[in-house]
Amino acid sequence: MGFEITAIAFVLLIAVLIATGVRMVPQGYNYTVERFGKYTKTLPPGLHVIVPVIDSVGNKMNMMEQVLDIAPQEVISSDNAQVTTDAVCFFQVQDAVKASYEVNDLPKAMQNLVMTNIRAVLGSMELDEMLSNRDRINGQLLAKVDEATDPWGLKVTRIELRDIAPPNDLVEAMARQMKAERDKRAQILDAEGAREAAIKVAEGQKQAQILQAEGELEAAKREAEARERLAEAEARATEAVSRAIASGDQRAINYFVAQKYVEALKEVGAADNSKLIMMPLEASGVIGSLAGIRELLSEVSGNKPS
Repeated sequence: MGFEITAIAFVLLIAVLIATGVRMVPQGYNYTVERFGKYTKTLPPGLHVIVPVIDSVGNKMNMMEQVLDIAPQEVISSDNAQVTTDAVCFFQVQDAVKASYEVNDLPKAMQNLVMTNIRAVLGSMELDEMLSNRDRINGQLLAKVDEATDPWGLKVTRIELRDIAPPNDLVEAMARQMKAERDKRAQILDAEGAREAAIKVAEGQKQAQILQAEGELEAAKREAEARERLAEAEARATEAVSRAIASGDQRAINYFVAQKYVEALKEVGAADNSKLIMMPLEASGVIGSLAGIRELLSEVSGNKPS
């Protein structure tokens, strides 16, 4: 009876030892194995057997990409503006051994490292630059933190600033400044629009004056040509009349007399103070003069009077 109990106890002990020596590593994790407290090997995902009692699992390292929330903190910019900012950091363990034995308390170390670099990067910028260059800030933080965590076997994939919040009084001052800048730009645009409109109006007036001057010049040219032709016609008529007078033609003399007579009557009739004019007039003399003019002009033109 005692032998059976001993055998059962021995079998149970063997089973317990085998159970403690079997390890199943889930996907996305790596286990480090220590023998008497010293690292010996790394167990990848799957079923493994280690030496019971002698070997033990040291650290269960998550190899998947992880996210770390960075607590809000106050940062003073280079122009002495105080802002509150927080961030998120994405990282992945590349080497389970370094992440287990090169740093103590990895999440806390990561958080302190990111917070320190946020202060360093933001503290070197002015407030306006800080608010308008978030992508550049994220890039600088990523480069610095990734370089610092390389000895820990980590790969920092992304760091994003979630918020940069200035104090309320500073926000109000920035809003007033922005409104003033927009008002200034609006006034400048209005002034530029008025200037452009004035330029367009001046150009239109200039073009209209040019066109008017060109029209007046063309009209003057045509009027001059008309006067020149009229003068040429009068010169030819005067020449013809002069030849007729020289030859003793009485009709030529009648032409000049009738012309002056008719012009005098026209001026008298067109006077403003002329209401009623009564003067003797021999119609036969004027008619005879007009008949002589008609015959003279017919001879000058080479046509016989009809």
